[in-house]
Amino acid sequence: MTKKKIAILGCGNIGSAIANGLVKSEIYKPSQLYLTRKSDEMLSKFAAKGFNTLYDNIEAVKKSEIIIIAVTPQQLNALLEEIDLALVNDKHVLLSVVTGVSIKQIKSKLTKKCPVVRVMPNTAIAIQESMTCLSANDKDHGALEQAKAIFDQLGKTVVIHEELMVPATALCASGIAFFLRAIRAASQGGIEIGFHAEDALFMAAQTAKGAASLILENGQHPEGEVDKVTTPLGITISGLNQMEHAGFSSSLIKGLVTSAEKAKTLYSEEK
Repeated sequence: MTKKKIAILGCGNIGSAIANGLVKSEIYKPSQLYLTRKSDEMLSKFAAKGFNTLYDNIEAVKKSEIIIIAVTPQQLNALLEEIDLALVNDKHVLLSVVTGVSIKQIKSKLTKKCPVVRVMPNTAIAIQESMTCLSANDKDHGALEQAKAIFDQLGKTVVIHEELMVPATALCASGIAFFLRAIRAASQGGIEIGFHAEDALFMAAQTAKGAASLILENGQHPEGEVDKVTTPLGITISGLNQMEHAGFSSSLIKGLVTSAEKAKTLYSEEK
């Protein structure tokens, strides 16, 4: 059990998912986490589980060594200004899950020289199945290793160049919603061909999980696995071709690209 305490500033959807994942992984106890949020209802639910809940970001920073910043891009500048004086060199490490904000931009708002690591998980972190991307400057390698050690317990991690963090946001963080929508669509199709809604959803979700597991465990290209299912004059290729005629692959690609482009515009240094 690690001894360093963590503050999660802005415990919304992703912040809550991280908090739940840390405790579920058993590398942290609720008593080692300090959560802040403006909503009393959300904080009271976490307080009932034994988490430390605060409205005061400065107090949360003072009580912690690792600071996870999980606010929106529009809230970031005000938060950094608020906590700056409470940060301590050689004590605090900042992990930012804020979309579209560079390490340089974050450091430019601080007077303290604390290491900053960009982290982009997705909401599956709550069940220790996140795909988390991390990036840091070379001089902050130690902080990067700390962050990786934490998030390795919460799914899979990959260290990437910082210029790829915005694309990673689209592929992994937004991407989970795209795959969820695909599962929903498959379950709706299942209902139309005769299954009850709850059965169709379960069958679609397990089938999607199996498809992903084939890629992760066997290391095969998806089309190699597709070829095993498609036969001449078969039903599977007929269905696939109909989906492609309707723009299935191109729509998914376009959605990812659009999300990545939007992510670039969310943060303004002047706000």
